[in-house]
Amino acid sequence: MEQVDDDTGEVPAVGASEDGAPSAHKYLAVRDHLARLVAHELKVGDAIPSERTLKQEFGVSRMTIRQAVDALVTEGVLVREQGRGTFVAPQRMDFEMRLTTFGEEMRRRGLEPTTTVLAAQTVEATPDIATALEIDPGDEVHFLYRVRSADGTPVAIERAWMPVALVPELLADGAPTSVYDRLRELGAAPEWGEETLAADLATDVEASLLGLSAAPAVMRAERRTYAAQGAVMFSRGCYRGDRYSVWVPLRAPRPALVPRRRGDAVTEEDSTERAPVGAGGGRA
Repeated sequence: MEQVDDDTGEVPAVGASEDGAPSAHKYLAVRDHLARLVAHELKVGDAIPSERTLKQEFGVSRMTIRQAVDALVTEGVLVREQGRGTFVAPQRMDFEMRLTTFGEEMRRRGLEPTTTVLAAQTVEATPDIATALEIDPGDEVHFLYRVRSADGTPVAIERAWMPVALVPELLADGAPTSVYDRLRELGAAPEWGEETLAADLATDVEASLLGLSAAPAVMRAERRTYAAQGAVMFSRGCYRGDRYSVWVPLRAPRPALVPRRRGDAVTEEDSTERAPVGAGGGRA
């Protein structure tokens, strides 16, 4: 279906703008102009110039302007609010794949972390939690349910389970400010972990806790954290899709000394080498 310019009622020629210049060039010019405004003049929450203003400044169709704006919305630089307009989006935080605490990651970005504890109690492990922690269903586990915020804005919801048999004193003084720090104090320091990430839509409860409305996209993360004694924590996180992106360091694979045949057992050395690949970003 052909798209018609709202002002002229004409169908723009494919590959060209209104003044005959290649449309790709005009689209990039508008995009770069808006990106510079965001970087140097506008603040988070400020509205960008109107389509009419940009049309007059660059002499292009509204379709070209919308293409430039769409690109910045996709990149997370701008955000659309239905019925209101397009605004500068909050800066996304890179979710680095490593074992650090939420507080450490937020302070590294110059943000002040806070936590709201919704639950801190001892419960019986359900079958899925027991499997993740390598214990028996019904065994006691510590359970933490928290909302994590940065500079007062909720950015993540986290639920975590820790075996009581391994760290019985974990909740002796209430919910710890940092689970990882408390585990270290109790002699069960986290050494490595594995994490699975998935994109999803927030539930009504999650959207309410995170203050999401028009775009309830979230990133879900499941992590198992290991100490020398074994699996010490299993957690499920729900992160705002408009505030997080994933950053993963990569390196070239190392050649195997002896080629592994299909079905060969994984040695302890192999397991140690691969383990950090799944280790997740700031959490506990």
